[in-house]
Amino acid sequence: MTVKVIGAGLAGCEAAWQLAERGISVELIEMKPQKRTPAHLSPDFAELVCSNSLRSNDLTNAVGLLKEEMRRLGSLIIACADETRVPAGGALAVDRSRFAAMVTEKVRNHPLISVTEYEVTQIPEGRVIIATGPLTADALAKELANLLPESKMLSFFDSAAPIVTFESVDMENAYFASRYDKGDADYINCPMNQAEYEAFYNALISAEEAPVHGFEDKRIFEGCMPIEVMARRGKDTMRYGPLKPVGLIDPKSGKTPYAVVQLRKDNIEGTLYNLVGFQTHLKFPEQRRVFSMIPALKDADFVRYGVMHRNTYLDSPKLLDKYNRLINTPSISFAGQITGVEGYVESASSGLLTGLETARELMGLPPVDFPKETAIGALALYTSGGAVSGFQPMNVNFGIIEPLDHKVKGKRNKNLAISERSLSIIDLISTAV
Repeated sequence: MTVKVIGAGLAGCEAAWQLAERGISVELIEMKPQKRTPAHLSPDFAELVCSNSLRSNDLTNAVGLLKEEMRRLGSLIIACADETRVPAGGALAVDRSRFAAMVTEKVRNHPLISVTEYEVTQIPEGRVIIATGPLTADALAKELANLLPESKMLSFFDSAAPIVTFESVDMENAYFASRYDKGDADYINCPMNQAEYEAFYNALISAEEAPVHGFEDKRIFEGCMPIEVMARRGKDTMRYGPLKPVGLIDPKSGKTPYAVVQLRKDNIEGTLYNLVGFQTHLKFPEQRRVFSMIPALKDADFVRYGVMHRNTYLDSPKLLDKYNRLINTPSISFAGQITGVEGYVESASSGLLTGLETARELMGLPPVDFPKETAIGALALYTSGGAVSGFQPMNVNFGIIEPLDHKVKGKRNKNLAISERSLSIIDLISTAV
């Protein structure tokens, strides 16, 4: 059997490589050079379309752990990144041109991978992996929408609020409550007095926004107003919107606060909370600076910042299993950002998992079943069922990995212990696959 992999980005190349390395024939289908999205600059595969690095290599950082797991599992993407690395402190930054050229050369020269160049407008018969990324072409996006149980499950624009870890919220300055005490007290409420609110407001309206890329459209922000735009419409606009304090009496004072920021649980375990109504287009450092002015979030650990950009992704928890197969059509799998992972490394990780698990299925072997103690497994489990509020793309973070069963003093020490536990599991898996 030949597996057709659609898309030669990081995820598609990684999936194709994992299959081919296990003796599975692959047809890798790429629409370049016949057609390009506005983000494509080169004819090579695995383009890094912005100047950001592949982020930290430190094992006290979740993305550093994810890269090390992939490295030990024979990732093509991480191997090429290591070979084309440029100095960037503790980060894995690469020479983008050399990196893409090396990935392209290795993929094209693999004896079990054939590359065909055309735009896929209909999903092929047989076993297929779709790795078309956040800028999936319109024709294929429509085909996918027709395939899914409900076309609305294919989202076209990503407008996500920031997410913080529960343990980093200062509960001395916050409290659980629902408005007017209706239902369960599921929300964490972060009160502000008038002086605190006004300082926050003034910082917010003057904060620096991220640029709008050429392939994005400012009109996409109209349907989901950024918090900074709302603030600029008047000093009290937020207090009549997402920061409305009515019905949220502070049990410590017995009074209604001047303003309240609500946090809503973002995963089943309750380790992650998102800032309700805080979709934003501010630069990431500005988000940390301004949102940390909320007293309960002064030391918050932001595992995801707010984003507003074009991004085609599936409502994966409703559609995919933990192997990235479409539940109602398991001959079709997905990989990369279209599954709802965010970031280059996460996209390649998704490709590795999809390619590896597909190969094992076709070889008649049991699945790997990466556990939630690993970064690869935790990310896959998040996209296949971990969200309790509206599903949004997510970077890897320690908040989605299974916590330790014992206390470790200090955040860095705790994260390192989680990484060491994970890598001991990965080492056992690597000997078996």
